Amino acid sequence: MQRPGDQRRRGRGAEAAASAVAAKDAAATAFYEMDQAQRYVNGRLIVFADLDARAAARPKAEFATLTESADAAAAAYIGIVDAHDLDEPDRSAAEYDAARRAFIAVTERLTALTADLNAFAGRLSPQLASLEAALDELPAKLMAARDLIAEADRAIADADARGMRPADAMTDVAAARSALEVLSSRGLGGLGLAGALAQADEVRRLAEKAREGALALPRTAEEVRKSLVAVRTRVQVVAGRVDPVTVAMSQLVRRYSRECWEDLKGASSVIEGAVERARERIAEADELAARQEWKAARQAVTAARTELTSADRRAGAVTGRLSELDAAAADPAKVAQQARFAVRDAQKMAVTSPGGPAPEHVRTLDALVARLEAGPARLTGPHPDYWAYLRELDAIKTAAQDVITQIRNARAHGH
Repeated sequence: MQRPGDQRRRGRGAEAAASAVAAKDAAATAFYEMDQAQRYVNGRLIVFADLDARAAARPKAEFATLTESADAAAAAYIGIVDAHDLDEPDRSAAEYDAARRAFIAVTERLTALTADLNAFAGRLSPQLASLEAALDELPAKLMAARDLIAEADRAIADADARGMRPADAMTDVAAARSALEVLSSRGLGGLGLAGALAQADEVRRLAEKAREGALALPRTAEEVRKSLVAVRTRVQVVAGRVDPVTVAMSQLVRRYSRECWEDLKGASSVIEGAVERARERIAEADELAARQEWKAARQAVTAARTELTSADRRAGAVTGRLSELDAAAADPAKVAQQARFAVRDAQKMAVTSPGGPAPEHVRTLDALVARLEAGPARLTGPHPDYWAYLRELDAIKTAAQDVITQIRNARAHGH
């Protein structure tokens, strides 16, 4: 027959055992939840590092600290499980109670770490969402790049079939393929998201350049052929200006002071040299065109045009100078009319300004009038410096126009 005291002890023992088992089950659940949270965050960090290794560096360091705490809590949980075998018979109520308290403490620790891990995952989420949204763009970019490479191949084949040599386009499409190979071989792990997107854009850019180059080749060839005809004609025209320039220089030297023509000395030789260089560039363009190197041929034609433009300007400077000096020598007062009109326009505008002319404008315009009146005094001696006279008139005209601009700006701003 059992004593009442024994029954009470057994009752207390059963209650303590049940409480300890419940605490153990709660600890197991907390351990599982922490383990799952840790695994989830680790997986997200791996994705983060693949997409943007630099941005992931700081979160990885923070996660390492959390991992250390989680591992320590897991070890503590396993140690408590090993220390408290609840299946062992004949355990006292005190032992069950000690096990219950240990399991409750480790559960609180595991639960807190799970909360920290979940909070950490929450902080990662916006950055990862942004990166993953950008990642969604990559397949479309790659498909567009591959399509453009195929289009470039077709354009190159078409140009080749028409007897043209699309060398530049072939170089560009080869570079596009190489860039695509880098992206395919290294992937996100080697390039990161930003690098992969940039590489995809580079593939597309090179393929598009190759396609456009191949498509433009027939137009370029026709343009070069027409340009060569035009530039050959222009060479003859510019070359024909050498004799008139020689005659004009002779007249300048004979009739005017050294200051009027010294900066133009040797113009005929300069023009002849430019014409000769233009002919060399044209011959070079012919050879390049014969080899189907149309881009280089176009550059050679452009160089020839540049030489001819320079020669044309030099010739115009000589013949134009002679015309200007002849006009000044024939009627110095007449060539001063434009400068005089400019000063008068500035004076009229200054007088009609609200509040009357500004003192600084009056001083400037009075000084310009004085310079106009003093101008003819420069033309003294057997060989007057008409060129200096003309430059002085230009300077007066420019200064008068500056005053007009200042007055207009002041009126526009309500001054």
